[in-house]
Amino acid sequence: MTMKTISIINLKGGVAKTISAINIAYTLVKVHGKKVLLIDNDKQGNTSKFFGLHNYEDKSLADLLTDKNCNIHSVIKNTSYEGLDIVPANMNLLQANKEILLDVARPQQTRLRKALSQLNDEYDYCIIDNAPDINMTVINALVATNDVLVPIKVDKFAFDGLEQLLDQIENVQEFNENIVFKGCFITMYQRNGVNTQGSEYLASSTDYPLFHTMIRKTVKVDETTFAGKPLLAYKKSTAGQDYEKLVKEYLEMC
Repeated sequence: MTMKTISIINLKGGVAKTISAINIAYTLVKVHGKKVLLIDNDKQGNTSKFFGLHNYEDKSLADLLTDKNCNIHSVIKNTSYEGLDIVPANMNLLQANKEILLDVARPQQTRLRKALSQLNDEYDYCIIDNAPDINMTVINALVATNDVLVPIKVDKFAFDGLEQLLDQIENVQEFNENIVFKGCFITMYQRNGVNTQGSEYLASSTDYPLFHTMIRKTVKVDETTFAGKPLLAYKKSTAGQDYEKLVKEYLEMC
């Protein structure tokens, strides 16, 4: 199959975006036997830190986007999980955004897509963990993306920023007519009155499609960040089961 690229993005922080990207990627590997490339597209580098691959000595996504002679294979790092590799990131992405804007000698928006084209059917999926921002590195990610998934937390501001994100998706269609907004999925769900009523309200919205699967809140999610293990590689948890269901629901849509 041709590699499918999925962007995990929300212009709000604190919605379990990085945790979702990591666990969706690992579920595709562990449960579905897929080969997955995980791209850290956030200058904070939390996905890279999770796998112990955050540093300033090795090449990172910033190099891939700014150095026209940089080959993607020189940036990809193996994780300790077979079938799951990563393109790491660090604070150099901040400077990379400025450099891309200033470099008008070559296309600015299509650099990541061009880099991914260097992969010869080596991966089934590419999962991109995006920063909560619209900048040149995120635009590059969207131009390279097939499907967009948006994690949201149940609160009054759940859909804040979504209209701007959808506008940006529409804008990048000039460069990528295949991009599709697949929908939102609820994270950190708790069985209480506020979450129940809130999730029902969000589900009734006709503006934004919502996945049926909700990711339940559990302390094991926090534990995995210290252990450096995806949920399905850690102790059995409700959230791990939920990510498994979410991936299954997504695959059935495709």
